[in-house]
Amino acid sequence: MIYQRKIYQSLKDHLAQRQMTVLTGMRRTGKTTLIRQLLAEAPSRNTAYIDLERVDNRELFSEKNYEVILEALKELGISKNEKMYIALDELQLVPNAPSVLKYLYDHYDIKFIVTGSSSYYLKNLFSESLAGRKKIFELFPLDFGEYLTFQNVPWTNRLLDNQRFNSYEYERVKSHYENFIRYGGFPEVAIASTHATKQDILKDIVSAYINIDIVSLSDFRNVNQIYALMKMLASRVGTKLDYSKISRLLGISRSALISYCTFLEKTYLIALVSVIAKRPDREIVKAKKLYFCDTGIVNTLAEISSGSQFENTVFNQLKHTGDISYYSLKNGREIDFILSQHIAYETKESPSSDDATTVANLAKQAGIPNSRLIGRHAVPNMQDYIWGGEIR
Repeated sequence: MIYQRKIYQSLKDHLAQRQMTVLTGMRRTGKTTLIRQLLAEAPSRNTAYIDLERVDNRELFSEKNYEVILEALKELGISKNEKMYIALDELQLVPNAPSVLKYLYDHYDIKFIVTGSSSYYLKNLFSESLAGRKKIFELFPLDFGEYLTFQNVPWTNRLLDNQRFNSYEYERVKSHYENFIRYGGFPEVAIASTHATKQDILKDIVSAYINIDIVSLSDFRNVNQIYALMKMLASRVGTKLDYSKISRLLGISRSALISYCTFLEKTYLIALVSVIAKRPDREIVKAKKLYFCDTGIVNTLAEISSGSQFENTVFNQLKHTGDISYYSLKNGREIDFILSQHIAYETKESPSSDDATTVANLAKQAGIPNSRLIGRHAVPNMQDYIWGGEIR
């Protein structure tokens, strides 16, 4: 069964545009499935899917004579006398791909649909050579609404601003939300039938990231050092990133650590959240908070508290709804998330009315007009909070 992703309609709409459709994101988030769906719905059967993980296909797209590539496409049944729809999967494996695509795009009526596992590669190399010729879409692991779709569980969107705890909805899907917190949102993991299978897939995703993405996309020589860093960062989810402390603990230079973290961020493994800067005299301006793209990955790399798991999950739910920052005072008091500089969200596994008062006062100090609590569990006599499972 093919499950619809929220991004699919935007990709389908862009199929009619002349620009290249570029889909990027972490490995195993479902990019190949999406581009195959797009080809199946193209307005012509003059289509081809080319997997660049195959050595022969990589050799073809490494040809210096680009007309040879077009001749090879003709052997696949592609006619250059009508519009062509060509999907290229894992483009980051072909270093000179931008030049090839630019030539073919400029000389023939080809709609390219391209995937790659890294913004580190695609965004930077495409920025100049293919300016104006492409639109980049980013694919992430499933959000919770998509996760429910993959479980064949019906769901609806609800506005968060005035939402209160809904005991019926909580009981209906709480087991799914707990699984989402534990195992994350990679599609293969979501549909796996056993806990052991889910864990094996997550270990395989981590292994592929280390042995394929890091090796093919970087010139870092010490892969074991990066793996040690990944594990250390996973144990620090939701905390401020202290480069000096981590470089000292790992025995690597600060500059090398920054390079590693930049790579991890640009290849979608981690996300760094900046502090809101409305009152810099009272805020820790430079420190960024650390989150991972998927809580299942975090739990595969390290043992962390249930509260940190919940906070990382909520981050990945909220990031689809607006720009996220956080608020922190020098005395250590802080607000977990500020969404689009408009509303403050504080995560608490079992929220209380005192928590609501605290976050409201901090939001007022930060100049944020609204504040809400996001909770994980049902709390007796407490309904004035958003249950995390309703962020979809």
